[in-house]
Amino acid sequence: MESYDWAFDAYLSGAVFTAFDIETTGLDPKQDRIVEFGCVKFDKRGLIARYSTLINPGIPMPEAAGKVNNITDEMLIRQPPLEVVFPDFLRFIKGTVIVAHNAQFDCGFVNENLSLLYAAAKKTGASKEDDLFSTGSDGPEKADWAPPFPALPNQIADTLLIARRIFPNRGKYNLQDLASGLGIDTANAHRAEDDALVCMKIFIQCCGAAKPAVR
Repeated sequence: MESYDWAFDAYLSGAVFTAFDIETTGLDPKQDRIVEFGCVKFDKRGLIARYSTLINPGIPMPEAAGKVNNITDEMLIRQPPLEVVFPDFLRFIKGTVIVAHNAQFDCGFVNENLSLLYAAAKKTGASKEDDLFSTGSDGPEKADWAPPFPALPNQIADTLLIARRIFPNRGKYNLQDLASGLGIDTANAHRAEDDALVCMKIFIQCCGAAKPAVR
């Protein structure tokens, strides 16, 4: 199992991190869609910035998923599609270490969609390495944007794996149970920004337990 000492050392040295979470229409990144991004940017001094947005998935929200995240079709119908949201999300996390709980799930959905957009752009010759951070009032229209890479280039720290190492024998390691055991409030569980904030707090506690000097 990866030790993640590199992540603890990076935090202690002042590196910037982004804890993020997504809500989706289901569990399969090849079939289901992202409906919400939630991100919190932070370093050892504290919270730096927040970013969250709902996303129109282009398909109805399944009843089972809606019961978990409390996101409805009415909330999504007027929201932008993922390809419009992606540039803002990627600019927000640029140059930061990503933190996610069960990162394989969240990053898997992001990378699946990035790879599809990247492949489509390559076929048309639309992908440009400088498009990502020039998008905006002085750059190309968001609707014409294409990702400059097929997968997230950031280093990734998974709080699920980290917590299993730092806090062994807890039994349950899902985000809510773990947070509750660590005394972290989860009152607004299952919305992306709130879960991202909980993920950040879990990561910081893991750092404090692994590297007491962080405290």
